[in-house]
Order: sequence, then structure tokens, then C-alpha cells
Amino acid sequence: MLTATDRYLARLIAVPMLGTLVIAAMLLVLDKMLSLFDFVAAEGGPVSVVWRMLANMLPEYLSLGIPIGLMLGILLAFRKLALSSELDVMRAVGLSYGRLLRVPYMYAIALALLNFGIVGFVQPLSRHAYEALRFELRSGALGASIKVGEFTNLGRRMTMRIERSKDEGRNLQGIFVRAVGKDGQSVAVTAAQGTFLATDDPDVIIFRLRNGVLVNDGPKYKTPRILSFSSHDLPIDLPQIENFRGRDVDREKTIPELMVIGRNPATPDKLKAEVRANFHFRMVEVVFMFLLPLAALAFAIPPKRSTSALGVFLSIIFIVTYHKINQYGEGIGALGKVDPIIALWGPFLLASGLVLWMYHVIANRPGGQPIGALEVAFSKLGKQIVRLLRFGRRRAPPADAAVEGAA
Repeated sequence: MLTATDRYLARLIAVPMLGTLVIAAMLLVLDKMLSLFDFVAAEGGPVSVVWRMLANMLPEYLSLGIPIGLMLGILLAFRKLALSSELDVMRAVGLSYGRLLRVPYMYAIALALLNFGIVGFVQPLSRHAYEALRFELRSGALGASIKVGEFTNLGRRMTMRIERSKDEGRNLQGIFVRAVGKDGQSVAVTAAQGTFLATDDPDVIIFRLRNGVLVNDGPKYKTPRILSFSSHDLPIDLPQIENFRGRDVDREKTIPELMVIGRNPATPDKLKAEVRANFHFRMVEVVFMFLLPLAALAFAIPPKRSTSALGVFLSIIFIVTYHKINQYGEGIGALGKVDPIIALWGPFLLASGLVLWMYHVIANRPGGQPIGALEVAFSKLGKQIVRLLRFGRRRAPPADAAVEGAA
């Protein structure tokens, strides 16, 4: 049963944790959104595909934001208790740090299971869907528009240029089309206006041109044939679009699929190294979340009579640095230079030892402060910076002294 203290801690943790998670995810989404808009605009695709691509990137951003949200949620909650002296009262009535960490570990277990589901099953599928959208956008399967004022190739044998587009593309003006057949015949058309029309065949569309000139040339013609027309229907064969690959990349495989590939004796050594590295990377990222409550507690409590926020800064550096080390370990493990178990679980053991030592200092040593030395060093550094900023400033002379000097 949860006590009133547990419910109070749960509320303190929930607000900054959810706020941090949402802010982190939104920052990553906004950063990616700008590049996606540039990419979709360059490929001439519809704007709606940007939102679909961002939706497929959201699971990856959540897998990064959940650990940060958990860390900062617990840290800010205990920091608030420490600065308001509520933590001292709780300790005085017999609540140990181990007892106070019951609620944070409830959050950690729930979010670790959620993160395991994301990185193990949802993220691989969403990554494949994202790459499929990129492929379809580049191949024109998403209805890429013809860029006004530029030459556009429709397949290998047709080139088109549109001067102006009105009524959302229903009225095209200043049209030039040149098509080359397999037998060497070529057709060049200029027209004042034109409209695309659908047909019963999904692979063919009709380009209805008005008020133009058609020039037909070929090896059998001594002179090109020229035809003026008021209306002419030009059939256009849409280029064939290749099917997107399957989920052949290790990052697009679910956890069970990685286990099957890694245990298969027929799997090539290079692929097996990549699969094992990716599998251990996902697992170590999830297991690391069980250390975050201990690390957050150690970073949260500042020295007595101090309101320093150095712990918040160090906690972010700690979790981001560890994530980058894991990415590097996955890279060298995939290359086969180091066994993935050593490359990924070795840093985890070192980080575990550091976190457990920090928790031991804060929980079992009277007045213990694991980052106390850094607090003192940064305090002295801050004072030196303030002195340097003040150095060289000349104080304005008093008014009386200025008058005497003038006399």
C-alpha cells in the first residue's frame, strides 16, 4: 500500500518527468522537421508526408527522451525536498533513502518495460516505415509534383517543363514536352495550356494540350513533321516504381528476430556481429534505466546551505555521455573489433560502479556529498570568473574630485 509520503513523491516526480519528456521529444521533432521540410520540398513531394515521417520517428525520440525524463523527474523532486528541508524531516522520522526510492523505482520499472517495448518492437517497424516513405518520395510513388520553371524527367524517355501553374496544378501554362520512343522517333510539343487527366490504366495518364505545335521526327522521315493543333491528347506512361526492400537491416529487426539471426549457424560472421551489437545495445540501454533513480538521488542533493544546480547539469552530461559511449561500443562491436558484450556491458559495469559508489556516499556516510568536491571547485571557479569580469573596470571619479581637477 502506498502511504501519503509515497503519493506525495509520486506527484512531485510526475510533473517534471512528463514535462521533460514532452520538451525533449518536441525539441528532437522540431530539429528533424526542418530537415524533412527541406528534403520533401527538394523532392517535390506533398507536405502531408512530413507529418507521416515525423510520426514514424517519434518512437525513436521517445526511447531517448524516456531515460532523460525519468532522471530529471526524480532529480528535481528530491532537489525540491532537499532545498525545502522536507528531506531532512523525512530522514529524521526514520525514512531511509532506500524506502524513499520505492516510488522512483516503480516509475523506473514501468518506464523500462515501456522503453523495452519501444526499442524492441515498435521502433524497428517505425524505422522501416520511415525509410519506405523516403524511398517512395525519391521514386515518385507519393505523387511528386512537377517543379515549375525546371526540366523534369518522367522516366528515361520524356522531359517536361512548365512555365506557370494555376488552380493548384489544374491549369498549366507554357508547356514543353519532348518524348523519345524505342524506335528512335521523337516528339516535341509546345502548348499554351494543358491539364493532366486520369485513365482506367493506373500506369498511364493523359496530358491534354491546347493551342500548340507538335514536331514529329524519326529515322524514316526526311524532314520533321509539324502539326498545329487546338487540342491534343498526349498519353504518358508513368515510370515503373521499384518495390521497397524488406526489413533487411539489423536496426529494423525486432528483439526476437535478432535472437533468431544471431543464433543461426548459417548467418555470416559480419552480419552476426552487427546483429549481436545491436541486440546488446538495446538491452543495455533498457537495463541502465534501473540505475537512474540511484544516480538522480546522488545528483539531486546539494551541500547544506547551498542552492547550487550543478547536479542537474552533471546528470544531463552523465546520461548523454553514457548514451554516446554505447553508440560507439555498438559501432566497434558491429565491426568485429571488440566483442559486443565487452564493448557494451563493460561501460555499463563501470557506470554501475560509479552510481553505486555515489549512492553509498549520500546514503551511508553522515554529511556525505559525492559531488561535493566538484561543488567546491565550481564555486571557486565562479568567484574567479566574477573577479576577472570586474577587473579593469575603472570607477568613475567623484564629482568633487572632478571639479578640483578642473580648477
